Amino acid sequence: MATGKHRAPNLQRQKVGSVVAAGAVPLVMALIGTGTANADPAQAAVTQPEHQAGPEFDAVAPNATPYVGKPMPANTRSSLQWSRTGPETDYLSPVGPLHAPTAVAPVPPILPPPGQFRFGDQQIPVPDFVPVDTSIQINDAAAGTEANLATFLDSVGLERSRSDRIAAETLGSAARGAAVGSTVAMPFAMMASTGGALAGLVAGLPFFPVGLVAGPILGGMAAYMAVSIPITVVGAGVGAAVGAASGFLAPPRAATPEAVDTEAAPVTA
Repeated sequence: MATGKHRAPNLQRQKVGSVVAAGAVPLVMALIGTGTANADPAQAAVTQPEHQAGPEFDAVAPNATPYVGKPMPANTRSSLQWSRTGPETDYLSPVGPLHAPTAVAPVPPILPPPGQFRFGDQQIPVPDFVPVDTSIQINDAAAGTEANLATFLDSVGLERSRSDRIAAETLGSAARGAAVGSTVAMPFAMMASTGGALAGLVAGLPFFPVGLVAGPILGGMAAYMAVSIPITVVGAGVGAAVGAASGFLAPPRAATPEAVDTEAAPVTA
């Protein structure tokens, strides 16, 4: 599965990566409200110790049970403890017959590489200006969306390698489409922002002096987003459709068979 990691010199890749991040981050942040990944199927309920009465226990915080989990690789921007390291890439199953959704085991999310945003098959360095917690939220939302899509594809009869391929290409192409849409929208959004700032200045005059600062800022931001967001979302939708079709139509790739002793003597009657 192509990731595009080595298609350009590092400086150019970082520049393009920043553009993709700028377009993809609003898209993925919108997904955070829908939940992140599937809950860990193996995660057992934690029994809290009973509160013991008495003056010697008054300072003990209630429900003070530590959250214990496995250590993450250094600089990995993820909090999903039940993640897997990556999808199967040695083979790709045929599509095969499909059926109505049935109950299947949740697909674990995929851990992003250290220091990287991972939007499906698209991986880019996390810019220095993005806070660590924010980058973790974005990666968790993206990984959860990808895992949920792969789970649905499993439920309609696709083999896991094909489900992973479609889910990864759908999310990665959505991120690229969002970046393209954001870039296309930028000049129009800037013009709208200028008009919005002027309108905000006029609206802020009655609230002098605060209005002279807040009015243009709020008006410019509102106008910019009103133009940029719809075009970015359209770009993401087109990209997602293209990625899903690409993953669905990709030719199968057989797994390497076990070594066969071709020197064995033939069986005779």
